[in-house]
Amino acid sequence: MADALVATWQQIDAALTPIIGGRGVAALYKRSLYLSAPAHPWLAGMHEGSTAAIDLIALRSVVSQQSGDEAVQGGNTLLLTFHKLLGSLIGLSLTERLLRPLWADSSSGPPAQDSIR
Repeated sequence: MADALVATWQQIDAALTPIIGGRGVAALYKRSLYLSAPAHPWLAGMHEGSTAAIDLIALRSVVSQQSGDEAVQGGNTLLLTFHKLLGSLIGLSLTERLLRPLWADSSSGPPAQDSIR
């Protein structure tokens, strides 16, 4: 699960960095971690720090320490939160167009449109 989630985040980073920049992706990622932490306390504190990039090594480490179900639930919460934040900034239509190919290729990403709205 940890490897699949990290691969999804690598794809998100690659797809969005040319559009909103690496710092933009990192800021949305950190905000998503912060908002996801109350439901999944093991994500707490991961949003701290001033790096200009997402820390996928730390994500892999913390996800790999969780049970299978908790890793899936936490990973999905993080992805859905990121999707919602991005949608609030650039609109859901553009967010869907940018991220839909990633969800289709990922077993850890949220299913298309239904669970996101």
